[in-house]
Amino acid sequence: MQTQTVAKLIGVAILIFVVIIVSSTGTYVVNPGFRGVEVTLGKVSPVFKPEGFGWKTPFVTHIVPMSIRQQTRELAADCYSSDLQQVKTELRVLYRIPESSIVKIYQQFAGDPFDSLIAPRVQEALKEVTALQSAEQIVKKREEIKTKALAAAQLKVGEILIIEDIVIQNIDLTKELETAIEAKMVQEQEAAKAKFTQQKAQIEADTAVIKAKGEAESIRIRGEALKLTPAFIELQIVEKWDGKTPLVVGGEATGANILLPLTDLEKRRNATPAR
Repeated sequence: MQTQTVAKLIGVAILIFVVIIVSSTGTYVVNPGFRGVEVTLGKVSPVFKPEGFGWKTPFVTHIVPMSIRQQTRELAADCYSSDLQQVKTELRVLYRIPESSIVKIYQQFAGDPFDSLIAPRVQEALKEVTALQSAEQIVKKREEIKTKALAAAQLKVGEILIIEDIVIQNIDLTKELETAIEAKMVQEQEAAKAKFTQQKAQIEADTAVIKAKGEAESIRIRGEALKLTPAFIELQIVEKWDGKTPLVVGGEATGANILLPLTDLEKRRNATPAR
């Protein structure tokens, strides 16, 4: 009886162990942001597994996880400008694998398409774009270079992968070329400053001429008015007179004051209507 009991316990333990092994090898879990590629004895299923829990054939089938999240990889590219200057660039490539390409990417690129598909296409696209610009323009038009290279790389890769963006982190030129570009930029800034000073002086000169013409025209109009109406001067004197008789001091040593005759002016002022 004891031997039978022990045998039964061993049998139950073996059964439980087998169930555990079968359960662990017959199930799978695909984490969020991933899709599963089903491989059975070397044969790849054309349909990927969605995220979550699932069942599979024990021992002969395994699920390979493939990320569909955006990924970022660094890349270096040596290019030449239109003036045959070497330009070294450091990039960051942002890309992702669409669900429709999960199985194809695993079959054709061993699950990692960056080194074999993305990197050479991006480098080729960047070299094509920089070859059309001088080294100086490559430095000045970094955003334009990036935009054109991104569009060219996306066209070369096609729809199998999605290249989200290309970030140009650094552009390195030779020391001599950097010095020459810096000197040229300083000269351009000085020329722009001199041009601005010249334009400012011209504007000030034009303003002075316009002001002088305005003053001359004003004097001419006033002269014509005085010529036509001589009494206008006397009228202005009367209007501005404060009622006090002005004195003129003689040049002799006696210093006697001479009163100016303002009878006519007083009459004109009294005749002028009050305003």
